[in-house]
This record gives sequence, C-alpha cells and structure tokens, in this order.
Amino acid sequence: MGKIHFTKMHGCGNDYIYVDTTQYPIDNPEQAARAWSDRHKGIGSDGLVLIGKADTPDADYSMRIFNADGSEAMMCGNASRCIGKYLFEKGITDKTAIRLKTLSGIKHLLLQVTDGKVESVTVDMGEPALEDKSLFVSNRVMDKGIFVSMGNPHYVVFTDDTDQVETLGPILEHHPAFPQRCNIEFASIREDGSIRTRVWERGSGITQACGTGACATAVAACTMGLATRKSDIVMDGGTLHIAWSEADNHVYMTGPAEFVFDGEVEWTESPPSPLKGV
Repeated sequence: MGKIHFTKMHGCGNDYIYVDTTQYPIDNPEQAARAWSDRHKGIGSDGLVLIGKADTPDADYSMRIFNADGSEAMMCGNASRCIGKYLFEKGITDKTAIRLKTLSGIKHLLLQVTDGKVESVTVDMGEPALEDKSLFVSNRVMDKGIFVSMGNPHYVVFTDDTDQVETLGPILEHHPAFPQRCNIEFASIREDGSIRTRVWERGSGITQACGTGACATAVAACTMGLATRKSDIVMDGGTLHIAWSEADNHVYMTGPAEFVFDGEVEWTESPPSPLKGV
C-alpha cells in the first residue's frame, strides 16, 4: 500500500492516530490499529481514527474508530473534537458547525475559533439511555454502579478510591452483564462539586480521558442525585465540561483538542516499518 500519512492528536491525553481516508484508504484498519497503537513497536496511541466523507446528505464527514486491540468502537467524544480541529485547521473545511457521522449516529460539532485556531469544541452527544438490553443485562450485574449508554456502553461506580479501576476495570469490562463488553468509570464527588473520574476503556485499557465516559459519569451522578445537570469531569489527562440539557435531553460535551505531530508510515498490512516524521 506504500506510505500512509497520519496525524497524532489528543483530547485531554486520550491520544489517537488520525488518517484522512479520502487520500489514504486503509483496507485492514483492525490490523493497522493493533500495529500502530503499540507504544513500544509502533506509533503509540489509544487507537486509530479514520476520517472520511459521509455517505449521507445529513452529515458532512464520517468517523470510524478502532481501539488499540483492533476492535471497532461506536463513538469517541475526544476523537470527535479532534476531528473538528483537524478538518478546520488543515483547511479541509471552513465550517465551524460540522455534522459527523459515527456508528452511534450523527454528532454535531461546534468549534470555538480564535485567530484561526480551534480553542475548544462542543459536541452534541445525543440522549443518554439507562437501559439497553443489547448492551446491558441488568439482572446479571453487581449493584454497585449504574449503567449509561452514550451510544456505547458505560458502567459508572462511585467510590472514594477511583484507582480501583486499574484492577477492577478489566474484570468488569468482560462481565457477563455486558454482552458487547463495557467501558468502566470509577468516580468520586469532590468538595468543589467537580467529579474525579478514572477510565478503563473497552479494548484499550486505562486511558487519560474518555469523552463518552465523562458524559456517562455526569449523567450517572445527576441521576443518583450526586450532582446537577452541569458537571466538570476531572480525568487523568484534563477536565471536560458536561451539560445535560433539560430542554432536549441531550448531553453536551466541551473540551480541548491538540495536535501532537504529523508523520508517515510504510504499510503493507504487516507490522509497520520505523516511522519518519514530517
């Protein structure tokens, strides 16, 4: 296949490799995600994000996201913010309101731009769901947490010891209550009202942040009477601002997106060769 140009970006430390598939199509993204995400032998990331043209008039662009283990995710809030920044600052679009097609539906991105730079992005993450039989079998799970779907499954546990996620996260991810596995959040309410949250992402393990996880945590906290409809979710890599609207029941996530570096990699559907920065 030859050389693939990529961009490394992160949202609050949740880092992905981004490829514009209109220029560099990838036939086997599952294999590429596994090889390139390796932090010792590859580029190093939480996964691979493919940016493409949407195949529907209701959206402007599309996103596919593959976890570090090669499994395909339905949605990623941090990645969607990064795509907004990528499209605008690379000159692919001059729109500051972008419709992004994902496996969990079309998400609307609102870019906050200053002097030609995207300072932050607000994403309409849609309506949360506290029940989804395809993702959560409620009579087979422990009663210590609350399930929230943000288009992908999350299980939020409130505790004074959020570091438990490191040992219990992988166990809960594969619990039989979750037919398609699950993202796991351990959260604690702080004195200032913010919510300290650590994340075990399905297919990637501990990550610095998770946009859908932040939304799920905010919804869970509000549902349990632990917080209002507006929350600051403090994750390992930074803080995301979440608002659960009473008007439309949608969850709105606002946070930063950052470039790390551009590069190119040889790819022939085999482990990649050494990287060359550009």
